[in-house]
Amino acid sequence: MSRVVITGGAGFVGSHLCEALLARGDEVVCIDNLSSSDGSNLTILDASPGFTFVRGDVSEDILVEGRVDVVAHLASPASPPEYMRLPLETLAVGSRGTEACLHLAKRHDARFLLASTSEIYGNPLVHPQSEAYWGNVSSIGPRSVYDEAKRFGEALTMAYSRYESVNVGIVRIFNTYGPRLRRGDGRVVSNFVCQALSGVPLTIYGDGLQTRSFCYVDDLVTGLLAMIDQRDFVGPVNIGNPQEITVAELARRVLDTTGSTSEVVYSPAPEQDPARRQPDITLARERLGWSPAVSLEDGLERTVNWFREQTSLL
Repeated sequence: MSRVVITGGAGFVGSHLCEALLARGDEVVCIDNLSSSDGSNLTILDASPGFTFVRGDVSEDILVEGRVDVVAHLASPASPPEYMRLPLETLAVGSRGTEACLHLAKRHDARFLLASTSEIYGNPLVHPQSEAYWGNVSSIGPRSVYDEAKRFGEALTMAYSRYESVNVGIVRIFNTYGPRLRRGDGRVVSNFVCQALSGVPLTIYGDGLQTRSFCYVDDLVTGLLAMIDQRDFVGPVNIGNPQEITVAELARRVLDTTGSTSEVVYSPAPEQDPARRQPDITLARERLGWSPAVSLEDGLERTVNWFREQTSLL
């Protein structure tokens, strides 16, 4: 049994990781300042004897009593509306927050996991994107508060690995969806599903021909667990579903899954919105024995059912 500290553990991905660790018998200390979560994701975890919630800002400091075997740093706003609403906080959690987590891991000789992102690749000139690709990122663009925070976090993590002998692992997470996505968080799947269920138009930003690759959250968590346990693997490693799909096709599939008659409308694309995004997961298959198992069809059905259930509880 390990004792795992998860920053951002009240968020979408973080709460699923907390649940999976508890299910396999680990203890979990969840740290979150609730800046982009209301804490409702943790309701089902509160009764678990191995679960502890600490409300705090990892950009300031991390105080954890007792032993620590793993530090998983997931804290950060993750969708464009969220990190543009909290630009300085996003930069802080990617820099000072990452270093505070690395300090904690070093003090306890713990495994450190950095949740990085496919945004490392920016608007890629290489397709699909492998970990060897350095990216096409603007350091001064509107998305830079997130992109550069994650890039700096990776650089800091590698420095602590090389010069401070901290056991680290870096995962680059591609678009993820599933239950516990928050309404209005700006992610395309939750936007489309909520619009379809409400009978309002589905809004596509741009021409809809831009592509994304969507990984169901259970598959992502399986990859994160594999990376936590693979203590001799630094990475970075892509964790995502290599099935590429246009945003327009995603909208059609959401309409089919929900049975909605909502129309589709188009708005201008955000500045520097990536045109294509698809992970090369060869390294994850080889080193972690990981590949996604949930199809987009099944994942969307589960996600839609969850949103329907939440709506019925209102």
